[in-house]
Amino acid sequence: VTTHPRALSSLAATTPSKENDQIIKSDSPIFWRARQDCWRPDVSDVEKISWGMPAKKKGTGSRGVPHRLNEDERRSFDQARRQGFLQVTGSSWRSQRADSPLLNSYRSLMDARGRPMVVLHKLSPNSSGGVDNGDQLVVDLSPLRLPNEFEKVGRELKERVLTEFGVGSLMLDLEDEDIVEIDDDTAILDSNTNDDDDDNWGTRPLYQLPPHSLSWEMSRQQGKQIGKFLGLTFDNVEKIATSSKKPKGVKPGKGRRHGGYGIG
Repeated sequence: VTTHPRALSSLAATTPSKENDQIIKSDSPIFWRARQDCWRPDVSDVEKISWGMPAKKKGTGSRGVPHRLNEDERRSFDQARRQGFLQVTGSSWRSQRADSPLLNSYRSLMDARGRPMVVLHKLSPNSSGGVDNGDQLVVDLSPLRLPNEFEKVGRELKERVLTEFGVGSLMLDLEDEDIVEIDDDTAILDSNTNDDDDDNWGTRPLYQLPPHSLSWEMSRQQGKQIGKFLGLTFDNVEKIATSSKKPKGVKPGKGRRHGGYGIG
């Protein structure tokens, strides 16, 4: 789901973005890689649009895909950078935006860094104090931008989680009905798009490309434990990550006419 030659190298030593951080290395053998000869956003631009500021690189954000974070989402975003995986309550859907800015921003960050996105969806307790189902841990491989290798990486990932923790994965979460239209001049491609004719994975922003996800159902404790394991496996942990600081002059939640930037 690419015609350009792929100048690929293992991320054991390098990462696609020049703005990358020092990272904690995993001792596990590298079984995944990220494409490097492709369009990716810059980490600094991802941070900017998460505040509602305009990005320097065209295509980083879209008016139809919200990225601006509120205070609670900002804390979760910063924590995910330190821990290597994101924790959200339920689907993290924000009704005011009819979307999840937190998932959108974190997916963009993982695209900039060339890493799979690991998210623990924490379910709300039921009336008896428990949950009807366990929490769900989801790994999205689309930031690697190598669709021909998703299945191979997914099989190895499932085997490692099963071997290390005895937890089997659920069915692949990529379904045609999960692909939605974006309310602007963009649209998410169908998962069956033939990239031999058009190298979409090399040239399009990730919010225009479908996710390729695997999921596991587990307890909260297991979810955090496996989330940390996967964060190390994919070098997602930013060793020197600090809490985001609000840029001067930013007025979140306002459009251009009222002093904001009108993005996300």
